[in-house]
Amino acid sequence: MTTQAPAGYTYGSTPPSPVSLEELAKLEASVLFTAEDREALRMAGDVLEGQVEDVLDVWYGFVAAHPHLAAYFSTPDGTLLEDYLTRVRGRFGQWILDTCRRPHDQEWLSYAHEIGLRHTHEKKNQTDDAPSVPHIPLRYMVAFIYPITATMRPFLAKKGHGEADVERMYQAWFKSVTLQVILWLRPYSPDRW
Repeated sequence: MTTQAPAGYTYGSTPPSPVSLEELAKLEASVLFTAEDREALRMAGDVLEGQVEDVLDVWYGFVAAHPHLAAYFSTPDGTLLEDYLTRVRGRFGQWILDTCRRPHDQEWLSYAHEIGLRHTHEKKNQTDDAPSVPHIPLRYMVAFIYPITATMRPFLAKKGHGEADVERMYQAWFKSVTLQVILWLRPYSPDRW
């Protein structure tokens, strides 16, 4: 059985990232991401697979509870764009599984760059032809590391794994989110990165 890719999901067909695999390896070392973390993420993918919609409910609830964040899914006059939220939600859910299951190869690196571009003046709203505000400030990209990490632990603990395994999955998730946000930020200052 095949499932349809989320709207606007272009993994494997984006232009190459300007970040090299050598640079990626250095960034992985800088966040202490190891082969053990790759294994822990694979385990997390199995744990999270049936919970993706529940995770997204928590994250979307967080965004909705903060009007300054919901504004990035709204028109400039403040009208929330429900269709835009729905389309992004599909890709966000796929990102959860990609974070756990995709190898850190050139395709992964290139799609991480594409995700970053889609938050900046360069590409925000283009994928969905959304009449939303044109840019998400860098500060909110960095700030989102914490809620996307802290809210994951209860989901990782739901399938009966021991505390040590839950902690391994949680730490691997934290490292991966940090690494990806670093990559997403490159389009914000490409000449100084």
